[in-house]
Amino acid sequence: MELDVWTLPPRERHPRIFALFDGLKPGESFVLVNDHDPKPLYYQLMAERPGQVDWVYLEEGPEVWRVRIGKR
Repeated sequence: MELDVWTLPPRERHPRIFALFDGLKPGESFVLVNDHDPKPLYYQLMAERPGQVDWVYLEEGPEVWRVRIGKR
């Protein structure tokens, strides 16, 4: 599954991402597509879901960032 957040208003992005992540079963993942490096999201996920997150960059800009986010 892929979640492209470019079209979402910024205030809706993190709640949508967290809802999708929370709905994953262990071992499942999705690919986040963004227009900037989502490093702040990484820190937020690590703080709020410690030990649950796998984070792998698939593409690192300069125009598109793609990150596979999985649940451990």
